[in-house]
Amino acid sequence: MTAPLSLTRTGTGTGEPLLLLHGMGSSQRDFTAVVGSLAERFDVLDVDLPGVGRSPALDERPTVAAITDAVERTLDDQGVGRVHVLGNSLGARVALELAVRGRARSVVAIAPSGLNMPPERALQGGGMTLARVALRTIAPLVDPLSRSALGRAALLAPLKARPWSTSAEEAVGAREGFADSRDFWRTLLWGLLLDVPRGLDRIDCPVTLVQGVADWVASGQTVRYLPLVPGSRFVPLLWAGHAPQSDRPRTIVRLVEEAARRAGQPADSSAFKNEHRNRAADIASVNSDSQAGSADEKAV
Repeated sequence: MTAPLSLTRTGTGTGEPLLLLHGMGSSQRDFTAVVGSLAERFDVLDVDLPGVGRSPALDERPTVAAITDAVERTLDDQGVGRVHVLGNSLGARVALELAVRGRARSVVAIAPSGLNMPPERALQGGGMTLARVALRTIAPLVDPLSRSALGRAALLAPLKARPWSTSAEEAVGAREGFADSRDFWRTLLWGLLLDVPRGLDRIDCPVTLVQGVADWVASGQTVRYLPLVPGSRFVPLLWAGHAPQSDRPRTIVRLVEEAARRAGQPADSSAFKNEHRNRAADIASVNSDSQAGSADEKAV
């Protein structure tokens, strides 16, 4: 059995547990822009997925189910039960699988993988392959490039709408996820290209599906989850890319806090019903600061 995954745990320890799951091609560093603010309320567990950072690669095929098993073993090792989850891309897909298994209190799933069509999967596979080759070729240059806004923009432009505003940590995370990943090709095949989600109708926790309007990686697949996940809501983010944690950090934090509040409301309560009646107004509120270019999103 594969050992527990590597994680960084922050917060007071008294808040509800919040699990952060990055996407393929990154590491736990991809949540640098939001983890500090989230730790003010939650007990945050920021995990490196299998084969990334200091996390061991899986002995078995790295399917979504196997990756989720590894995440659950890690939670068990930490003495943590059900968790709120914030996930991006492959991490968002694993977050939904945790919800299927009843392990999630709430989920904010940013651009979850799994529902793209065959031509989209081929395009995604080709893009991931090019990124792997490119990052391995320039791996020695990533650290120096990460120290300048121009260098970070060059490294992270495919994933962020405002890559120049990212941190050096996020750029290094791209190197860890692409160039340094110890199980990249198997994860690409089994975790992304051959994955078919099942059992989504069993999800009974609040789920917020999020996608950046400037996300060309995931195309339109996020909204396809909406009719499949009971009670889910969809929030498009202006001025945001595929991994918008640093594009819209304050908004991401707000969405996580709102999902956690929804998790504490009984399904038959008037507050819960009002939440669903006012969903369109909530989405407009989330994006209201986008008209000014989200200048206040540079720091959380």
